[in-house]
Amino acid sequence: MSDEHHRKDIKPMRPRLAASLILTRREGDRIDVLMGRRSAKHVFMPNKYVFPGGRVDRADSSAPLARDLDARVLDVMSRTMAATRARAAAAAAVRETAEETGLLIAREAPIRSRHVNWLPFRDAGAAPDLGSLKLITRAITPPGRTRRFDTWFFTADASALLDDRAPEPSDELEDVQWVTLADARQLDLPFVTHFVLDELKRVQPPAPEPPRCMRAVRGKMVVEAL
Repeated sequence: MSDEHHRKDIKPMRPRLAASLILTRREGDRIDVLMGRRSAKHVFMPNKYVFPGGRVDRADSSAPLARDLDARVLDVMSRTMAATRARAAAAAAVRETAEETGLLIAREAPIRSRHVNWLPFRDAGAAPDLGSLKLITRAITPPGRTRRFDTWFFTADASALLDDRAPEPSDELEDVQWVTLADARQLDLPFVTHFVLDELKRVQPPAPEPPRCMRAVRGKMVVEAL
């Protein structure tokens, strides 16, 4: 998934479960997506423009949800992992979006969890809303990289946001902005982000295609049905 070169001296490692969220907003035929630039301090993909996202934390498995994942999304993800892991991945995508941009995919609801992960939601009197998420694709970093991730990419429309606050930069993501799909291609993107933008188009109405997965098979990257 990253732009790091393949190295034979790196000890094989299992991909870490991760998730990312592509927020969209529409005006006629125009689709904007929310992106930000990773800090230059990052070892992994510094200065690259990406979507909010990150690794799944243990606390994501017990996220205080306003709504569960759509049954169709849960069904697809449950073909390769336990339902609890699928929910945790979706919760991580929503949590990371809140941490990195200040935007909450949530609904007004009491929240009992005191975990620091859900502090922005608790302060807003709202709980994470997984019911608004749709699955775009899955991408697994090839073997031989210094960091490997098994990343699930979700999308949600801006109408799912708790309020109309503007996105804000963070230590993780700088220059957070809405960009058109065409303009997004002109940014400094990792290879996987180009792939995800293509897949985003595939799952759009009126005739959405089923989500796919990109992974390495016998040293070559392949795209196959989930």
